[in-house]
Amino acid sequence: MLKLHKALLGALLSTMAATSAYAGSAPAAKDIVLVHGAFVDGSGWQAVYDILRKDGYHVSVVQEPLTGLADDIAATKRVIDQQTGPIVLVGHSYAGAIITDAGSDPKVRALVYVAAFQPDAQETIGALVSKFAPPNDAVRSTPDGFLYIDPAKFHATVAADVPASATEFLADAQQPVSATVFATPTTVAAWHSKPSYAVLTTQDHAINPELQRWMYQRSGAKVTEVKASHAVYASQPAVVAKVIETAARPSD
Repeated sequence: MLKLHKALLGALLSTMAATSAYAGSAPAAKDIVLVHGAFVDGSGWQAVYDILRKDGYHVSVVQEPLTGLADDIAATKRVIDQQTGPIVLVGHSYAGAIITDAGSDPKVRALVYVAAFQPDAQETIGALVSKFAPPNDAVRSTPDGFLYIDPAKFHATVAADVPASATEFLADAQQPVSATVFATPTTVAAWHSKPSYAVLTTQDHAINPELQRWMYQRSGAKVTEVKASHAVYASQPAVVAKVIETAARPSD
């Protein structure tokens, strides 16, 4: 009888230990929130969205106003609040600064930077850009302080590996971004406490690939290098979706 009691106790302890280990592991994320960058809107995520939806994920796309970093973070947080979580928060280009701050929400499990800025706390995008030579001179300014890309240079700057016929509309339908976003520091950097993943675009003429490499090495992000333009989410959506789905899986 004593041996039986010991056997039952051992089995119970093993079960409790296994349950505890499972409970402590990060749950798989089923909610994906996509945040677009400057000069475009959320419709650019369509191809990535379609892949993620087909693979069973619940996907939401933020439409930030691009009127200032605080406004854009607030718009992202409103979408995060609608999710049940856990969430993988994805940002392209300028949106890297947005998800760095908004990613501090407890429902956010992981961050994915797609050819994106990845600032530290109290760091500005302008400070990051100054570390490496700008890859082009295509950005123009409006009289009231908003930035846009010269339509004649949009294809070469943003989406050189996307058919020109597809980018003409994007060039003429730009959503200018407030120039203040380059001088506004982030308040927190969620990547210090949460896993981050990055898609590094080696043919990027909007954000210097070497700046991308420097930022992602600093943060310890898990990097996927892609021979692609800044608009990698449009030219190689399957690659981007794969990185997002990797971030959504439970940690080993």
